[in-house]
Parts: sequence; C-alpha cells; structure tokens
Amino acid sequence: MNATSSEEAPGRVVLLTTSHRVAPGLLSWPAWQALHAADRVLCADGAHPQLPYLREAGIAVAEASPTAEELLGACAGGHTVVVVATGEGEPALTDGLARLAGSGRVRMPELELLPASYDLPGARLLDLVQVMDQIRAECPWSSQQTHKGLAKYGIEEAYELVEAIEDGDRDELREELGDVLLQVVFHSRIAEEDPDTPFSIDDVAAGIVAKLIHRHPHVFWDETASTPEEVKEHWLRTKAVEKQRTSVTEGVPLGQPGLALAAKLASRTRTAGLDVPLPRSEGIGYELLALAVRAESDGVDPEAALRAAARAYRDAIRRTENNPRQEG
Repeated sequence: MNATSSEEAPGRVVLLTTSHRVAPGLLSWPAWQALHAADRVLCADGAHPQLPYLREAGIAVAEASPTAEELLGACAGGHTVVVVATGEGEPALTDGLARLAGSGRVRMPELELLPASYDLPGARLLDLVQVMDQIRAECPWSSQQTHKGLAKYGIEEAYELVEAIEDGDRDELREELGDVLLQVVFHSRIAEEDPDTPFSIDDVAAGIVAKLIHRHPHVFWDETASTPEEVKEHWLRTKAVEKQRTSVTEGVPLGQPGLALAAKLASRTRTAGLDVPLPRSEGIGYELLALAVRAESDGVDPEAALRAAARAYRDAIRRTENNPRQEG
C-alpha cells in the first residue's frame, strides 16, 4: 500500500465539549453532525448528563477513557472518533496528544475541538448559586449565619466598592463587585430556609426584573423619553404609584452616613418642589446640614466630596510622617 492508502490514513479526533450550564441535549447542529458521522463515540464518564440524550438520538456511546496512543490506534485507517469530554475537559488526554504531536515520530490524526453548547451571558451566576448552596450546607461558619449577622459585611463591601470606583482600579472594582454580589446570593440562600416567608435568588431576580421593566416604560412600552431628566421623571412617577407614600421622607434610611442622609432629604424635597427652610440652631451639625444641602443643590455628592478631601488630608499626614525633619 502507498502512503495515501486508507489503511494508513491517520483519521480524525473530535473533542466534544459541553456546558453544564445549558440543559443537556441542547447541542449545536455541527455537534450532532459530528456525532452521527463518527465511527466511534467515547465518554469516560458513564453518568455524563448528555449520554441519555445521545443514546435516545440513536448514537452508541462507549464508556472508555483511552490514552493518547490508544486513541490514535482507534483512528487508524481513516476513522473518526468523537470524545465527549467530561467537566474537566480531558486534560490528561489532550496533554498526551500534545506530547505525541511534539515528538515528531507519529503521524497525527486531524484534531478538532468542537464546542457543542455555549454559555449564555450570566451563566457563571449559576455556578455562584451552586457553590453557595454547597457552602451553606457544609461550611461550619456559613451554615450558622443569619441576615442580621451578615448585615455589617454588606455595609463594608459597599464602602469598599465605592472606594474601588473612586480609585479607578479596574481589577479592584471587579473583585469588589463580586464581594457585593456574594452578599446578595448569601442572603438569598439564607432566606430559602425561612419557615414562614421563604424566597430564593430567583425570586429576588424576578422582583428586580419586574421593577426595571415597570419603571422603564420608554424602553419596554410606548412612552417616550429623550433626556435623562425625562427618564428620571418616569422613574419617580411610577415609583410614587408603586409605593403610595404619604411623605417624601418615607423610604429614606436614617442609618446611612449623615452627609448622605442630609443630601437625600434635600433631593427629595427639591424634586417634590417643596420650600422647606432649614432648621436654625447652634452647633456643627446644623452647619454641616446646610453645607450638605448646598452641595446637593449644586449637583455635588457631599459624601464623595468629603472623602476626596479626607484622602488629601491622609496624604498630607503621610508626607509629614515621612519628613525626616519632623520631630515627635
């Protein structure tokens, strides 16, 4: 036989990968074509969630975990072998194939990595929910936590997120967003265990989706808004109908930092068109109140402004500390 004989043709290896975040059986058309055309289909995991659907489609799948050399032997003669990858992606097999290819002593088959299903945007959130479930069930600390016990961490993480935003550190921002997201998922997981009014992360997500749609009629319905001011007007109008509040002060958390609280009250008052004189009294508190109201009316966040000034003060302190001529 010559070098082009079918007996000597190296064949083809298809490594078929799937996402566990997509329902099993929902495979791409190229994946189904490769599976039906294959001479052999192998899978090392007999409990792989795709196998029942493949067999239902008439595809014979052998439970096997071949070495790289064994796989080349199965491809000899021009055969096509599809390997349905496990969750780890078959690293031992791919490393073995890479070593054989690098040796230069073996005629390698055609190698193809074929993704059979792809993650949708947000798919990794499913991983977070799954990991949180396991931690809640098995971690001695996490399994004992309550909403009240975690409250302080939510405050801390929110402040760290704000700091990352103000510092402009992209890596830190991504990490802090993850920490804030963890608080949401953790509290939602705890809420599932409430004996009277349980809810889940899906209920939380469903609630905010419904709220966003309802408060954006210019996006999802037939109202129009061409400026940010018109958008805010829509938002406030629909929010007022939802909440049915008797005072503009309702819903303003009094536990927030003082400057932020003063600015929020001033914003509510200004938006409602109320003319409310500031209370007059002696003391630094009333002076700070007046400054916060003035900042809000000028479009300045007094909390952010004070933090910026405090950081400048911190830097001045450090310069003084590092000055070798500074005594004491």
